[in-house]
Amino acid sequence: MAIAVVRKEGKVLIARRKRAFMGYVWEFPGARPGDDETLQGALERTLKEELGIDVKVEGYLTSSGHVINCELSIKSYVYEAVYVSGDFELKDHEEVRWVELTELQRYDFAEPNIFVARFLARESS
Repeated sequence: MAIAVVRKEGKVLIARRKRAFMGYVWEFPGARPGDDETLQGALERTLKEELGIDVKVEGYLTSSGHVINCELSIKSYVYEAVYVSGDFELKDHEEVRWVELTELQRYDFAEPNIFVARFLARESS
């Protein structure tokens, strides 16, 4: 799984999913790559499909392993990205926000996004 930390004017993009599995919690946009697709390419494609925006993935930040519901083990790879263009068209999300790094602790993040928020909070201190 790939996670994007999308930046614009000193803020990062977070999104709140529609009520469903892990609904109403916040997350950094993410993607699962298709066949023969890189993690970076999957992020650029998915953000266009799910949020209606174009981003440019610039580089790797960190990774972490997680166990979800005591059953599923996943590895998340986090990439830096910059907003390029587009107006938000929400399909799987109810809301998006551009937030300061110092504001991240105010939001209830889904696993595996909690480690990303903590990683970014260390960057702001």
